[in-house]
Amino acid sequence: MEQKTSYKLPIAIMFALFFMIAFVTGLPSPMGVIVAKQFGASAFESQLGFFANFIAYAFMGIPAGLMLKRIGYKKTAMTAVTVGFVGVGVQFLSGVAGSFAVYLAGAFICGFSVCMLNTVVNPMLNTLGGGGNKGNQLLLFGGASNSIGATIVPFLVGYLMGAEAGRTIEKANPALFIAMAIFAVAFAVLAFSKIPEPHMEKRVDKAATPDKYGPMSFRHFILGTIAIFIYVGVEIGLPSTANLYMTQQLGIDAAVAGSIVGLYWLLMLCGRLVGGSIGAKVSSRTMMIFVSTAGLAMLAAAILLPASTAVTLPASLGGVKVPVSIVLIVLCGLCTSVMWGGIFNLAVEGLGKYTAAASGIFMVMVCGGGIIPALQGWVADMTDYVASYWVIFACLAYLLYYATLGCKNVNKDIPVEE
Repeated sequence: MEQKTSYKLPIAIMFALFFMIAFVTGLPSPMGVIVAKQFGASAFESQLGFFANFIAYAFMGIPAGLMLKRIGYKKTAMTAVTVGFVGVGVQFLSGVAGSFAVYLAGAFICGFSVCMLNTVVNPMLNTLGGGGNKGNQLLLFGGASNSIGATIVPFLVGYLMGAEAGRTIEKANPALFIAMAIFAVAFAVLAFSKIPEPHMEKRVDKAATPDKYGPMSFRHFILGTIAIFIYVGVEIGLPSTANLYMTQQLGIDAAVAGSIVGLYWLLMLCGRLVGGSIGAKVSSRTMMIFVSTAGLAMLAAAILLPASTAVTLPASLGGVKVPVSIVLIVLCGLCTSVMWGGIFNLAVEGLGKYTAAASGIFMVMVCGGGIIPALQGWVADMTDYVASYWVIFACLAYLLYYATLGCKNVNKDIPVEE
């Protein structure tokens, strides 16, 4: 009877939560353009929204994993959407107060929310898919839902910004209201939904011998946490710095730049749909090796090509002339599209009962999404926007190492059954 259980509803809910994660996480990219104008922020300071959002993972990752074990997926997710509603509300208030500090506080609170949501959706989808290639396939389709949210944000906020002279946080209010509405609806849906709790902690005898092992006992998991730290920084740094490059240095209209950056997220969606369709047949490791290599090649060309090597974009993207470097950076979205699910799948493979705790640790390392773009912004201040992409190039080189060698489980002697 258990094999006939349908998991369509919980899978759909996890996909919806993936969308929410991307929508809220994507806000600092176009908002960075706003604060650069409204508060005169530097390239480094304009990335602090991402830093505030992602550094929250460093504080919330482990507690989120413990919540998952003790109160389960459903209550953890409901707590997360409540916190997310508050965080977006604080960002709205930052426009009312005209305060950069309040904006950063809102981004920080949102970071707690998306950390908890990520802690829920990744192990849940991997588990419902049965791990391995099938688990990776569900993660890729979940990632496709994530990409839809990420694609909408820069298009929407870029459109709302309007002329540069009047560019303030208040212009983004409709997008913030949409995010708050999504959180409210998600809370109601979760409250009336039944979600499996495969990793919820069961009562144990207090006299039982403590487990001497844990997720950090596995070398491939440790290297995987480093990989996810780096990957999230790559995913965010690629389009965010391109957005600043176009609006701050090339003088491209914010709405047009937002559309071009949105294309990066749209390509991530396409890549995840393709990856999901072949995910049951092609291993995560094979995908990771291919996309890491392709990403390195395109990024090297983007850095080395002179800005004078340009191309005119189609009218649907503003018909503006941009350096080929921008096109290559946007195309990297095809490469980053399958990396999140691939790294998570490889890192937790073979962890068994340690998967829930591993998910919490994994989320701590997502703070790389704030640290690496900030580092890239600092390099851009010291050199220029294009040269700052050497930071991303070095990150992709590590991801290629992890896919080829670092992902191998060399600790198969550790018992992982309950």
